[in-house]
Amino acid sequence: MKVARFSKNGKILLGVVDDASGTIHPLDSHLTSMADLIRFSASGSTFKTGSRPGLPLSDVKLMAPIVPERNIFCVGKNYYEHAKEFAGSGFEAGAVKGQEIDAYPAIFSKPPSTVTGPDDVVEMHPEATQAVDYEAELAIVIGQPGRNIAEADAMQHVWGYTIVNDVTARDRQRNHKQWLAGKGLDTFCPMGPWIVTADEIDGANLDIECKVNGELRQKANTSNLIFKIPQLIAAISAGLTLQPGDVIATGTPAGVGIGFTPPRFLKAGDRVEITISGIGSLSNAFA
Repeated sequence: MKVARFSKNGKILLGVVDDASGTIHPLDSHLTSMADLIRFSASGSTFKTGSRPGLPLSDVKLMAPIVPERNIFCVGKNYYEHAKEFAGSGFEAGAVKGQEIDAYPAIFSKPPSTVTGPDDVVEMHPEATQAVDYEAELAIVIGQPGRNIAEADAMQHVWGYTIVNDVTARDRQRNHKQWLAGKGLDTFCPMGPWIVTADEIDGANLDIECKVNGELRQKANTSNLIFKIPQLIAAISAGLTLQPGDVIATGTPAGVGIGFTPPRFLKAGDRVEITISGIGSLSNAFA
């Protein structure tokens, strides 16, 4: 099931997307927050569309499928080739040749103010950075809460999947010697177009592609993740309770702007489109 958050006539609603007909069917009116819907669903309750007919997707504005109630958990350097291109780019503070692959996942966060929706414009923030980069990523949405989750039990806590673009100011990431400063700028986390529930797709085997102005830059499969989804959930939940609606971005494959010589950073007017099999596409212009 594809569950989306959208606006129509000034109202923000939730709905179930029907790809075949290109329509979205609004849910019962008492379910207006995706986080509340996830809690409702994760508790064993079922939700259904209301009596209203489906609306053409072309007649609604899709929004980020969830407004996180706290920071988004993110994972860095989680594909082998990207870890190598990052270490060799000169933008990773403290990079050591021959030690590109970490023993533990690199975990950081992006504040909720970074989140923006499909087809929204991502701000370039020229007053703060001159090195804006793109990162196509599969994101996990947590359903069942838990702390100290064992890898063997981790997938029971996954409610669904969506797409994020972990937009990064590379100069700030390098200069500040940590990642929040480069990752946390307003609108730096486009998300969408919806959440696909975990019963529909296998997060361990999804194709990822990223195009900039139609040019293919990134192409990989989530089977190539260094730290798999259960490992990430176990690592992040160690001593920290994951809550329904928490979002975990799993890392980006090779092909980002810093992987080129010279680097190919985004410029105003560029459009980045990310496609993940079984989910759909997320497209945003930069300005």
